[in-house]
Amino acid sequence: MSFSSRPKKARAPLNEAGLYEYAVKALGRRMRTEVELRRLMHRRVEPGEAGAAVVAAVVMRLKEYGYLDDKSYAETFTRLRQENEKLGQRTVRQKLQQKGVAARIVEETIEARYAGTDEEALARQYLERKRIRKPEDEKATARVMRRLVAAGFATDVIYRILRQWDVPDEALSQLDNLGESAQDTGSE
Repeated sequence: MSFSSRPKKARAPLNEAGLYEYAVKALGRRMRTEVELRRLMHRRVEPGEAGAAVVAAVVMRLKEYGYLDDKSYAETFTRLRQENEKLGQRTVRQKLQQKGVAARIVEETIEARYAGTDEEALARQYLERKRIRKPEDEKATARVMRRLVAAGFATDVIYRILRQWDVPDEALSQLDNLGESAQDTGSE
């Protein structure tokens, strides 16, 4: 008998006390945004307005106790992505937006965290962290460009780095379309 053929046991919807305990445990495992936690909690309550009211009450209580704070989440998330992963601000902004952090909080956090950052130095740290070396041909140059764009760095910073690596201008001009299309899709 395969495991997938067994019917799943339906869980009883949680009341407010049970949902609060569930939410605290979920936050204890890892930080979450309000949107992420609401999505998680909605699966554990009865559907409809009654369940939504229980979720709202638990969220308010978690905020009162300081367990749920999107601003704090955004600051920590941004700091870790910048310091540990060496990511550029565009990628961090996109990830925070995907997690449901309010646009105002995202912009304030990114602006504060990246204000004094030398983006070129950060991009070089990213390259070093990923063990990416000077490209030897056009294909390798395009690969480096794609990696840096995906990591959230501006094309002018990427071109500065590539020029300092003495990448031929012909190779850079062929990358113009790549950089522009990647920037366009990344900023939406």
